[in-house]
Amino acid sequence: MKLYHCADARSFRALWTLEEMGLAYDLALLPFPPRFLAPEFLAENPLGTIPLLVDGDARLTESAAIAQYLCTKYGPSPLAVGVEEPDYGAWLNWLHHGEATLTFPQTIVLRYRVFEPKKGLQVAADDYAHWFAKRTLLADAALADREWLCARRFTAADISVGYALMLAETLGLHDRLSEGLRTYWARLQARPGFAAAKAAQLKAA
Repeated sequence: MKLYHCADARSFRALWTLEEMGLAYDLALLPFPPRFLAPEFLAENPLGTIPLLVDGDARLTESAAIAQYLCTKYGPSPLAVGVEEPDYGAWLNWLHHGEATLTFPQTIVLRYRVFEPKKGLQVAADDYAHWFAKRTLLADAALADREWLCARRFTAADISVGYALMLAETLGLHDRLSEGLRTYWARLQARPGFAAAKAAQLKAA
């Protein structure tokens, strides 16, 4: 397998999953955003976005889908929740909630606070920062009486939501998180798989 990745970008979900599972892979580290800074990458992915996971004939470009693909195709893995388990639906929901609900508003903040601040859309960035904070309420409530989001264990759902918390820290939105979510984020960072993923991208750099 080969993973095209930018440091601490959405592709970190895929990298973290690979490390948690101990799978063999090649890592191609690209500058961000690659569609402008590594135009040769467009031959691999015409969108110019990351992640891109190439596994034989399979080519996946969605970070949550890659996490799901890896832990189901190369399982059995505790990162996956089986269809026979009561929390299967919750697992799928959290897996995609991390990207669709939590990461999306942060991309607006990233664009207009970091990459295009001169466009004068600070109000939009502020609005989406507030939107993100409000969307964390569901995870905060779910973690009030448990260590992980579902199935009474660490799963790919925690990787998906955990990356959104990682991005929040990068964007200076960490102070908008509840104490419970900050504790959860600290717990995620303590995992050996998280540390290994960080080390892998540093080595590639």
